[in-house]
Order: sequence, then structure tokens, then C-alpha cells
Amino acid sequence: MAKECKWILKEPADPAKVERLSAEVGIDRVLSELLVKRGVETFEQARAFFRPSLDALHDPFLMKDMDKAVERLHRAITSREKILVYGDYDVDGTTAVALVYSFISRFTDQVDFYIPDRYDEGYGVSYKGIDWAADGGFGLIITLDCGIKAIDKVEYARSKGVEVIICDHHLPEESLPAAVAVLDPKREDCHYPFDDLSGCGVGFKLVQAYSQQFGIPFETLIPLLDLLVVSISSDLVTMVGENRILAHFGLKQLNENPCKGLAAMITLSNLEPGHISIDDIVFKIGPRINAAGRMESGRLAVELLKATDAMTAMRIGEKINENNNERKNIDREITQEALEMVQSGKCLAHENATIVYNPKWSKGVVGIVASRLVEAYYKPTVVLTKSNGFVTGSARSIAGFDLYEAIESCADLLENFGGHVYAAGLTLKEENLREFARRMDAFIAGKVTTEMLVPVVEIDAKLDFAQITPKFSRILKQFQPFGPGNNNPIFMTENVYDAGSGRKVGGGGVHLKLDLIQESQPYHQIPSIAFNMADYYDYIREGNPIDVCYAIVENYYRGSASIQLRIRDMREREDIL
Repeated sequence: MAKECKWILKEPADPAKVERLSAEVGIDRVLSELLVKRGVETFEQARAFFRPSLDALHDPFLMKDMDKAVERLHRAITSREKILVYGDYDVDGTTAVALVYSFISRFTDQVDFYIPDRYDEGYGVSYKGIDWAADGGFGLIITLDCGIKAIDKVEYARSKGVEVIICDHHLPEESLPAAVAVLDPKREDCHYPFDDLSGCGVGFKLVQAYSQQFGIPFETLIPLLDLLVVSISSDLVTMVGENRILAHFGLKQLNENPCKGLAAMITLSNLEPGHISIDDIVFKIGPRINAAGRMESGRLAVELLKATDAMTAMRIGEKINENNNERKNIDREITQEALEMVQSGKCLAHENATIVYNPKWSKGVVGIVASRLVEAYYKPTVVLTKSNGFVTGSARSIAGFDLYEAIESCADLLENFGGHVYAAGLTLKEENLREFARRMDAFIAGKVTTEMLVPVVEIDAKLDFAQITPKFSRILKQFQPFGPGNNNPIFMTENVYDAGSGRKVGGGGVHLKLDLIQESQPYHQIPSIAFNMADYYDYIREGNPIDVCYAIVENYYRGSASIQLRIRDMREREDIL
């Protein structure tokens, strides 16, 4: 059975504010409370929330160095200088490269792109990439989703006569690279109003600024927003403010007129065109795009995303789909090996952190394996392998723990590291491995409390099934797009049971498909899916009641839409809150 979760009912919002908004907007009190908790307290704020507008996007020139970046890019375009668009091999990097490359290629044919090899060059700007640019006669490199720490690399590029514009969204160090322009809303001296753009988002602000400066209609940028929503969703940046507006219109573009590459991904993912959600991007489209860089080359993903004809896109898409199937097989095998390593005590640490190392593992899937180990043991996790003579790997965290800070505390042992609070990558020499594991475990021991090691499900509100009306569901749907900072609300309903049709589904029968009925309302039956909860099957089939917490989703199947509960957790009735 999955690791037991603690259920926490969130503190109620101010009742007066909830009642006032409910009356002003004419919506259910539960929905009104959800809005107030999101900072939406007036009719005007509700209108802005439910009707996102591209007019509310910030002026891109509010970003530090944007004027310099636009001027340098314009000079390169008008003088027919060779421009290299350089990005990381993950979804954010490859969508960013495809977006900026597609835009620049409207004005010049002197543009190419470069994606570093995950295995040969690793993350970020590489000396090999700079040499490739210099040897190819490129005068300008635009980095996307990387470069903020590339102080030595930018200096090396300058020594070779290559100038650099950096577009990044990662946390900078005290010193910045001496680039022509450094676009990063997380710069301390940058006062851009929204600092949680994705890497692709920063690239979009560059092309928005260029268009604004030279009279190019904003409408011509809208076809690029499908790439941007894929980046925003996959990189798990907050779904608030500017990101939510861009994601809203990006989803519209993705559903109505996706680029040829994303249309191929929709087909190959067996998704229904016109009904693509953020979840579809996160669980179906994003992993496929990522698989190109994990198994073969991130260049393949860019070739897909910039394809201009359907046949080319489908041919590349099928190759990427094969990469993804191969990736799933490898990640399943390595996850099993890692779990066995922990269970047998052959890991580097398991007291406060889970740290495992096998030099034979594929570097491309260690991040996925780290996420699987967090699901299994719910501890900060580092999964390491060997590549190019160095130990390298990925780390994933748990709620409330700053993993980046922990890795930074071991900086003297590392050759390289980077990332965010909850996900990071690192490289070190093998002789430093044991000391790294010891220090990470000790650092985490001093920061992680016993309470933090229990997964928490935060419940937004208690509901009776009778409250889940078509109107309730229709308004809740308008809370989308969902993501960090604007999560799909989690509801709790007590004393429910299966109508008798419950069954195991999925490969190996690990999921449950149920039709749930509430004890007090026996005629209100709701289809439900519970992923990885087949352990409850016998208990439920015997007619025993349960409490459930869940998100309400819209399920599309063969052209028809229906409401479905996506169960987050369930518990037997004797374990009541």
C-alpha cells in the first residue's frame, strides 16, 4: 500500500469576504471560498481571473537588459550575422529554442540552433558548443533556459569573437556572466513584475520586446504560445500572474491550431484534439519531448517542434515516441534496481535522505527514478550514475525542504550543480562520493522534521456529492489552467462506497476504477479513478465505506465528456480525520 498520507483541511477563508464575493459573482459558497483563498476578493478580480487577457501581460522592457538584447539581436539580423540559438535538452530548453528559432527565422536565414548532448556535454553552456559556434562563423549566441552561471564559458566565447545574450530563469550567483545582455527576472537588480517565468517564457519576452520595438503585430506571436504552454506546464513554474495568462492562451492555441510538431505529439499520445489539458501536457506530451534528450538527442525535439509540414513532424514524432517507450522500459528496470538497493541496505544513505549510486545506470532517466524513490520513501533523494569519468545525477525533494540549499552546502565537493528548490542536478568526482553522501545526510538531518517526512494532502473543502452539479463543475473548470499556485482544488467526501462495479485497471491491475456513492445520497453516483490504489480493492468490493479526497476532472472518451473524480487518497472509515 502507498505511504500513508496525513490529511489536512485548510483554514477557512474570511466568512464575510466569502459571502460578499458569492453574492457579487453569483456562485456557490465553496467556489467563492476557493477564489478568496487565491486572493480573488472582488467582482473585478474575479472577472480578471475568469477572463485572462493578453493586454495584462507586462511590458517586456521592464526586464533588465532587454533594451540591450533587442538592439544586439536587431544588429545581427540586419547585418546578416550568423545567430546560434542555444538551449538545454529538456522540455523547457527545447521549446524555448524552437520558439526563438522560429521567430528569428522569419527575418533571416542566418540562424541555426544547438542543443548540448546530455551524455557528452551535460547541462548548460559547453565549451564544445562554443567551439562549434566559433568554427561555424557565428557572431552571436542566444542561450535559453541556461547560461546564468556560465561566467567562464561566456568569457571563453568572447575570446573567440562570439558574443552572448543570456535568457535564463534560474537563480544567479553573486556575479553575472559578462554577456551583452543577461535576461533573468531572478536577477537581484531586475525589477520585472513577475519573476517566475519559465526559460521559454524569458525567450518569449525577448521576441515580444523585439516585435514591440519594430512594429511587428503581437497577433503574429500568438501561434508560438502552444510551445510556451508546454514549457510552463512541464517545468512546473507557478500557474499565477503572467504564466497563467500565457498558459490560458497557449492551451487555446494548442487545442485550436497547434504547430505541426505538437499536433503529431497529440496524435501519438492518443489524446483527443481540442480537449488537451495541462495534465495531458505534464503526463503525455512533455515526457515524450523529454525522451528525445534522454535517449538520443534533444536536437530531435527541436526538429519536431519547428517542423513546418505534417509528414516531417509525424516521422520525427514516431522516432521520439520510440525513444519514450524505450525510456519507460529503462526507467522501470532502474527504479526496481534502486528500490532493491535501498531495501538491502546497499545505498549510500537512507537515514534522512535516499542516496543511491550505480555507475551503469542511464544518465537520461535518473531524474525520473529519483521521483519514483521520493514516492516510495518520501525523503529527499539523489540518484547517481557515472558519465564521462564523473559521478553525475539528479536530486528530488519533498514538500517544505530546500534541496538546492542542501546541495549548495556541499559545493566544495562538486564540479557542477544547478536547479531549483525541489529538483537539481549535480556532478562530482568519484572520490568525493562518500563524503558528499555523508554531508548531505547530516545536513538533511538538521533540517527535516519528522512531520515533514509524512506526505500531506491539503484539502480545500468538504463536499457532498449532491453539490457536484453541472454548474459547479462548469465554473470550477474556469479556474483552469491548473498548476503550482493555482492547483486543482482537492475536496473531501466522507462515508462513500462503490456501487458494485469497481474493478482493477491498467497494466498489472494497479489502478482502481470505481463508481462511488455517498451513504446519505444513494442516487448520486460518480465515476472515479484511483491510481496505484489497487491494495484497497478487496476492502471496497466487500461493500465497506471509505472517506476519499479527490480532484474533479473532465474525462473525454470517444467524443463525450463526463465528470470524473481523480482520487488522491482514500482511507477506511475507522481512520476518520
